[in-house]
Parts: sequence; C-alpha cells; structure tokens
Amino acid sequence: MTIKTVAVCGSGVLGSQIAFQTAFHGFDVRVYDVGDEAVTRARATLEGLQERYQQDLQATPEQTRAAMERLTFFTELAEAVRGVDLVIEAIPEVFDIKRDFYHKLGEVADPDTIFATNTSTLLPSDLMEATGRPGRFLALHFANQIWLNNTAEIMRTPRTDDAVFDQVVAFAQDIGMVALPLHKEQPGYILNTLLVPLLGAALELVVKGVADPHTVDKTWMVATGAPRGPFAILDVIGLTTPYNINMAAAAQGDAGRGAVAQYLKSYIDQGKLGIATGEGFYSYPNPAYLREDFLK
Repeated sequence: MTIKTVAVCGSGVLGSQIAFQTAFHGFDVRVYDVGDEAVTRARATLEGLQERYQQDLQATPEQTRAAMERLTFFTELAEAVRGVDLVIEAIPEVFDIKRDFYHKLGEVADPDTIFATNTSTLLPSDLMEATGRPGRFLALHFANQIWLNNTAEIMRTPRTDDAVFDQVVAFAQDIGMVALPLHKEQPGYILNTLLVPLLGAALELVVKGVADPHTVDKTWMVATGAPRGPFAILDVIGLTTPYNINMAAAAQGDAGRGAVAQYLKSYIDQGKLGIATGEGFYSYPNPAYLREDFLK
C-alpha cells in the first residue's frame, strides 16, 4: 500500500509544520484539533508558513497557495481520520493525554490506517497497546523547522509490521525528508539522544547561577563554531515541550529538573515561548546572537 491521504492530529508548532510540509509535497492533509479556537490559530500559523517556504526554499506563491488548498480542518476526530492511510499524532508531550487520545483514535479510525506518533521522549511501545493495532503503529519524529532541518526518524516497536515500517520510510522520503530508520527503540531517538543532554546542561548552568543564557550560547558558538547556542535552539523548539519534559522528570522525584521546569515556566507565563511568539531567550526576528558583535 502507498500512503496517499494523511491526517495530522494536533496543530501546534510541529503539527502545523508537518501538515504544511506534507501538503507542499502534494498530499491531501486533514488537520485535526480539539476546538474552533485551536483550528483558527492553526490556519494563521499555516498561512504564515507560506512566507517561510518562499524565503527559505524559494517556493513560488503559487506553490505555497496550492499547499494551503490541500489542507482541510476538523474539530471532530472521526471525520478527520475517516478513510485516511496515515494518522500522524502531534499532541502535547504528556503520556496520559497521548494514551487517552489513542484509545479514542483506535475506536474511530479505519482498521488499515497506520498510526505514527511524533513524540520526542516516549517510546512508541509505551503507547502501542492503547492504539489497538500495535502492528500498524510506530514513531515518526521530525525536528523543528522541518522544511530546513528535514530529518525524519522512523522508529519501530518490536511489534511493528515490516511492511508498515517500509511504507512510512517511503512516505518520509516522499514529503522531502531525509528518512532515518531506527530498528531498535531508543529514548530520544538519535537527535534528542544527542541534543537533550546539551540543552539540560545549559539550563542547569543558568538555574544554578553559573552564567546567563547569552553567555552560555556565546561559549558554545565560539568554542564549537555552531550557528546557534543551546538557548537559541530552545527558542526554535519552543519552551513548552522542554517544560513538559522537565515537569515529567520532576514528578519522578528529580528536584533539579523541577527547578529547571520552574525557570522555563517563568518565561512561559510571560508569553515568551520562543520564535513562535517573537520572544523567548532572544527577541525575534533579529536575535542578538546574529549580531556581528555577539561573539566578541
């Protein structure tokens, strides 16, 4: 079976990007979220992505408008997923929310529909029983700004059907991604196994009062030649997901991660979520780390 129709459930930062990237490459995409307000925000986000694709990929206005026309929006889950080949779940990074969603999804989706989670930190096997179709479930993980950072990590569970795995690898390639198959479960996949410790260490340096975010970033950029430091990367990711991850660790008794979560919450409470809101650890569209004097 070739994947032709796709539903993206969850229209936040990554959900919107996944939907637009998929539509841009010629697929009809159904975007689902829980209410009219969320869908209205999603429409605005997706409209804004047209300019990014034109700037960064030299896409034409006709191409990006055609992508928008391939998107339809739903607030009823059963309607959104009826008859689709693939559902990509991109809802909040909270286990109970994801588990409950898959119970509901499994009841209304067609029996042959493949389910893919975009979870950053959970193992797909943690969720596979909730789907009711473990053989047709796996993880499909994208990096933020997926039109530029076009990695797609495809991670199977021990029960994922081989044909399903191959179909999702092919789909990732069809939407312009570099497909990265993972044949064994790994918390954090490849990217976050490398990235999360870096971001965590950076946050701890600030929470402990060792240095401020800009000094941490300057150190990393000067010493490694990287184009961004960890706090600039956090702005790209958005602060909500790191907050949820650290809150989950705090709930397991990690006091240090709890302090990090509270630090992130101080920004979130001010509406400083990163690039998406125009301000996080830096102000956008002209963040300080891009200034010529930042590394001096």
